[in-house]
Amino acid sequence: MKKLLNIVIITIVIFVMPACSESWLEETPPHLITNETLYTNLSGFESGLNGLYSLVREEREGNSSDGSNNLRNDMAMVGTDNCVPNAALAIGRLVLNWQSQNVSTDTNVKSDFLWLYKIINTANTIINQAETRTDVDWNGTGTEEENKNRVIAEAKALRAWAYRHLTFRWGDVPLSLEESLGSNIKTDWLRTPVAEIRNQMKSDWLFAEKHLSMEPPVRGKVSKGAVQHYLAELYLTIGKPDSALLYADKVINTPEYKLIIERYGVKSSQPGVVFMDMFYDGNSNREEGNTEALWVWQWEYNVVGGGGSIMRRWHSGSYLHTLISINKVNPLQFTVDRGGRGLGRCAPTKWAIELYEPKDDRGSNFAIRKYYILQNAVENAPAPADKLPPGYNYGDTIKLSWAKDLSGTSNSGRNDWPFVRKFDSVIPTNLQESWQYNDQVYLRLAETYLLKAEAQFKLGNSTDAANTINIIRRRANASEISASNVSIDFILDERSRELIGEEHRRYTLLRTGKWLERVQAYNHRGGQTATARDTLFPIPQVVIDANLTEKMPQNPGF
Repeated sequence: MKKLLNIVIITIVIFVMPACSESWLEETPPHLITNETLYTNLSGFESGLNGLYSLVREEREGNSSDGSNNLRNDMAMVGTDNCVPNAALAIGRLVLNWQSQNVSTDTNVKSDFLWLYKIINTANTIINQAETRTDVDWNGTGTEEENKNRVIAEAKALRAWAYRHLTFRWGDVPLSLEESLGSNIKTDWLRTPVAEIRNQMKSDWLFAEKHLSMEPPVRGKVSKGAVQHYLAELYLTIGKPDSALLYADKVINTPEYKLIIERYGVKSSQPGVVFMDMFYDGNSNREEGNTEALWVWQWEYNVVGGGGSIMRRWHSGSYLHTLISINKVNPLQFTVDRGGRGLGRCAPTKWAIELYEPKDDRGSNFAIRKYYILQNAVENAPAPADKLPPGYNYGDTIKLSWAKDLSGTSNSGRNDWPFVRKFDSVIPTNLQESWQYNDQVYLRLAETYLLKAEAQFKLGNSTDAANTINIIRRRANASEISASNVSIDFILDERSRELIGEEHRRYTLLRTGKWLERVQAYNHRGGQTATARDTLFPIPQVVIDANLTEKMPQNPGF
């Protein structure tokens, strides 16, 4: 059984005095969990951190607060140059028509804004309790001071992570560093300039870097390498490529962090490519052989606190209906190899699919599904055999189609469109399950190399940047490049080739000043409706309305 972060729901219960009982008079009743009773020892702080991580994982789990299955990270991925909606759902509806749908009353804009502040408040509570209380028993593995600093470091790292989302999505937002208490309720929040918030993010991550280890004590926790990676990105964002290079090199030069350059693990004896091995269930974690991993998120089926991701639900194609137009036969069965049931709610653009050289493993059918092979019952087991349309035989190829681009602003999508396979995973006993329970690489070393190349390019070292990029390209069997090939657009192209479906693509394009240009050039499904104002989302109207004693300004154009 995997070591998991248990989900701990912490609630402050208001008790009504029961008749004929004096148990409510106990100063610390055993059934009452409050900040005062929980944060008294290291175990209590670990429980608080587990609750914080459970909130963070909602990025890939769905919007649990309103009971929907909307994917929170869509705001960071869909509506870019390499990813468009394939169904008008959640943020997909918004990015199909930016001008009419990117509004302050949008449910998803509101929900994600409040989710991120829930993370921040939870982190603030842990930090405040750890820093101010003098009655905590910090005994555990390591010294008391080390344990205390590690707890604070994790909370600060995740607080900065939340502000990273907020600043890229909304720009200036309120900066909150205090635990929310009944005594300090605010109705006069001010929007803090992005530069000031990013200074706080830097401070939080620098503290975390000092007190976190390369190998977290429990799977799923943030590592020193992940924090250094985020610092490298932050320094690029604020125009300090020299510092970005320093922190990228800190990660890259850590001996235990290494790119995967050979087949390994659960499918190493099967046909495949080196690039994809780290995405298979059983291969994602460092102790399973994934030396490239900086941060791996944990899920597990049918375990209390195990949770589940819906990345496949959104990114994998709805292939059950691929051949519905051929004699009304739907031949393809859900199988383990095909990753189970996908709904295809978002899709790569035609530009992104065609960005690869023919021999580039990252564009192969192992990485981006472009065709299927009709299989018999033995090959499909435990699923039944594929159904054969007239004129077809087992072993025949069923090709997906991307000759005509996804375009327009209609609600309809395509079932025969290629899709990213990084999230192919399914429980064999339930092949139609929408959720997936495999551990997933959230942040990895290859992206750090690409941050390094960007820093080198901005420092005028195109030769060094080309050499860094070639390290990534060699792993994929792509041709090597020279200094003359390097530009910010080439780096963005390479990031798409390597990181499609993983990186927060919107943030990368905003950070480099390329979002609007590239959306209008390569995104033909809603991209043409975007304008400069849509580089930010509007502050949710409920947030503005709740700020009763101070007017909170809206973003320009809304």
